[in-house]
Amino acid sequence: MKRYYVITIAVCLVMLIAASFYYNFWEKKTETGVIKVGFLSENDELTASTYNFFESESILEKEFPGQIEIISRTNVREDETTDALQDMVYEGCRIIFANTRNDKVRIMAQENPDVQFCQITNGITAQTNSGGNFHTFNAKVYQGQYVSGVAAGMKLREMIDTGKIQPDQALVGYIASLETPETISGFTAFILGIRSVAPEATMRVHYLDTLSNFRREKINAKELIDEGCVIIAQNSGSSGPAAACQEAASNRTVYYVGYNDRIDEAFSASLIFTRTNWDPYIVNAVKAVLLNQPIESTVIGEIHGNDICAGFDQGWIEVLDLNESNAAKGTNEQLERVIDNIIKGKIDIFKGDYIAADPKNMRITVDLNNGFAENSTSSEATFRYILRDVITVEPASE
Repeated sequence: MKRYYVITIAVCLVMLIAASFYYNFWEKKTETGVIKVGFLSENDELTASTYNFFESESILEKEFPGQIEIISRTNVREDETTDALQDMVYEGCRIIFANTRNDKVRIMAQENPDVQFCQITNGITAQTNSGGNFHTFNAKVYQGQYVSGVAAGMKLREMIDTGKIQPDQALVGYIASLETPETISGFTAFILGIRSVAPEATMRVHYLDTLSNFRREKINAKELIDEGCVIIAQNSGSSGPAAACQEAASNRTVYYVGYNDRIDEAFSASLIFTRTNWDPYIVNAVKAVLLNQPIESTVIGEIHGNDICAGFDQGWIEVLDLNESNAAKGTNEQLERVIDNIIKGKIDIFKGDYIAADPKNMRITVDLNNGFAENSTSSEATFRYILRDVITVEPASE
C-alpha cells in the first residue's frame, strides 16, 4: 500500500514538472515572439478623451506589425479595476496602459513586478518609484489650451475691431468636467491665451462633475450662449457643447473650440481643435518592452523618476484642425509663432498682471507677476487657482 502511494506521488510530481515545463516553454515562446499589450479605460470610446487614448492602438499595430497583440477593456468601474488588470496579467500582457482615476494600478504593479504598468497621471505620480514597474505620464495640456486661446482671442479681437461686438461683450464660456488642478490649469491657460490678444475678455465656467454627459454638456453650453458668450470651449468628453454651438450659430454669433474631439459636430461654428497625442509615449514604451529596456530610457520627455511629461516639443500636444473660414486673418501664422516660442521657452504661460485665489480657501493666493511653473516637478498639473476679475465659476444646470 505504501509503495502504491509512493508511485502515485511520483507520478503526480512528474506531471507537475511536465506541466511547469510546458507552461514555461509557451510563456517563453510568447515573450520572444508576440507580446501582449493591454489598454484599460474607465470610459468607452464615446468619450472623446477615451477615443483619443485608444487611437494609439492602431498606431502600435502599424509600428510593430506581427509583434504585438492588443487586449482592451473599456467602461471599467473603480471596483472592477483590480479584476480587469488581473485578467490582463493572466492573459499574458507584458505592458498595460491605464486611463483610470484610482490607485489600484499602482497596487497591481507591486504585486506583478514582471509587468509594466503605465497610468495617465490622475493625482498619483511615480516620480518617487524610479526603477520600478509602475509609471505615470501626461501631456502638458495647458500648452494646447493656451494656443487655442490665442486663436479665440484673435477672433474676439477681430469682432471687437470690426464693431460686431463691444469690448464688454467679449465673453467666453467653458464647460469643465471635474474640478481638478488639470482642469483649472487648462481653462486658465485658455483665457490667458485669449487675453494675450484680447485683454478685454472674461470667462464663465460651468463644472459638470462628470467626464462625459452629452445632455448636460449641451444644456450648460446653451445657457452660457444665452448669457452672451460668443465663444464656447470645453475639456469635457462629449460633443454636447459643439452641438449647442452649431444650433445657436444659425441666429447669433458663437464659435466653438474643441479638445480631443473626434467628430466635428459644430460644422460652421467650429474655430479650432487641439488634442493630446499619446502615440509618442505609448509607441516608445512598447518599444522599450520589446527591447527589454527601461521605459524612461526610451521615451523622450521631462523625466521625474518613473514619471514623464511633454508638450509641443515632443508632439504630445497637437493642433488638430483650424477652421480658416472662421479664424481671424493671420491666425495660422500666429499659432505657428506661438508654438515655436513655447517650444523655445520664450512664453511663460502662467505669468501676467493677475492675482489668483484657491477656490477652496480664498485667503490662499498667487501673484502671477512672479510667474507659475507648471509641471516643474511631475506630469501632474498643480495650478488650482481662479483668476480674480477674469474667471467666474457659475453653478451648472442638471
